[in-house]
Amino acid sequence: MTNIRKSTLQHVKKVIIKIGSAVLTGEDGLDLQIIEQLVDEIAELTKQGYQIVVVTSGAIASGKHRMGISGPLKSMPQKQAAAAIGQGRLMRVYSNAFGKHGIYTAQILLTMSDLTDRKRFLNIRNTLSTLTEWGVIAVINENDTVAVDEIKFGDNDHLAAMIANITEAHLLINLTSTEGLYDKNPALSKNAKVISLVTEITEEIEEAATADTTSVGMGGMKSKVIAARKVTAFGIPYIIAPGKEKGILHAVIAGKDKGTLFLPMSEHLTSRKCWIAFTLRSRGKLIIDEGARTAICEHGKSLLPSGIIGVEGNFDVGDPVTCVDQNGLSLAKGLANYGSQEIQKIMGLKSSKIEQVLGHKDYDEVIHRDNMAVEK
Repeated sequence: MTNIRKSTLQHVKKVIIKIGSAVLTGEDGLDLQIIEQLVDEIAELTKQGYQIVVVTSGAIASGKHRMGISGPLKSMPQKQAAAAIGQGRLMRVYSNAFGKHGIYTAQILLTMSDLTDRKRFLNIRNTLSTLTEWGVIAVINENDTVAVDEIKFGDNDHLAAMIANITEAHLLINLTSTEGLYDKNPALSKNAKVISLVTEITEEIEEAATADTTSVGMGGMKSKVIAARKVTAFGIPYIIAPGKEKGILHAVIAGKDKGTLFLPMSEHLTSRKCWIAFTLRSRGKLIIDEGARTAICEHGKSLLPSGIIGVEGNFDVGDPVTCVDQNGLSLAKGLANYGSQEIQKIMGLKSSKIEQVLGHKDYDEVIHRDNMAVEK
């Protein structure tokens, strides 16, 4: 097992470290001792040449503690207010801890809409690249103060996965309050054991992950496994590890048998196709016939109008749409070259007929293969 880990991690240089609320918080709000412990390790790793980006939770928990709130927050405005109160303190704690090592930090707050726009996505990538060149540690969190359901990541597991794609990281370490992914729910079974290695995310693996969350966290183990599916599709190894254990980051990167390692897929998507598959939210559906399914899924072809037998939703040119078979099974997601009303007019026709029907023909394909991510 150790040999697999060492061979998987031997060329790692760019690392995303996601730190969950259950790791960062204690009875008195932020656990300053744990934060300093992790920062000391990160600082040492940067001196060894590793390029590290931190995705952190903890703002809402910090704000709740400041306001003396012990129970769950009941509304979105309360969560946003707590985040506004807690985020400043959270960054100050990180800044002071890294400052002891002579390392500067940079705060980046994001919402989903920052990543669904391709230009802003690339701007974030360029900013993170520059910060890395300057030796600055980017500390990223969701912008909970303004985020609503339509633009929320849902939890920082998903955010960390997106950051891994943006930065083209070599490894994502998800630090949590458990030892890793268990084969059974450890709260219900004394025989539960940590799964050390996951070569493929099967139904059994997904069923082993519970959706239970802590009082200070947003995402349970199920969220972490969903994030693992995305990250490994990028071709990046993903590790769930116990964040409160001293020396955990050094142990993980050294290839020691800590936590759960999810191996990357051998055939992975490009960064752009990952952006299409996992970041963009579909605006409609294209129902395709068996011939189109075979062409797209088995031969890597574009979607032509002749293979479309139905259109659902109202979308424009350039919008993300999902391709489904006649049973409603999702097959792929891509960027449409034509709007929904135009596709309704040309579906089932050969590409040579597009101009005759629409009065123009900008593309032969409804979705070009370069702008399509096929589901495995």
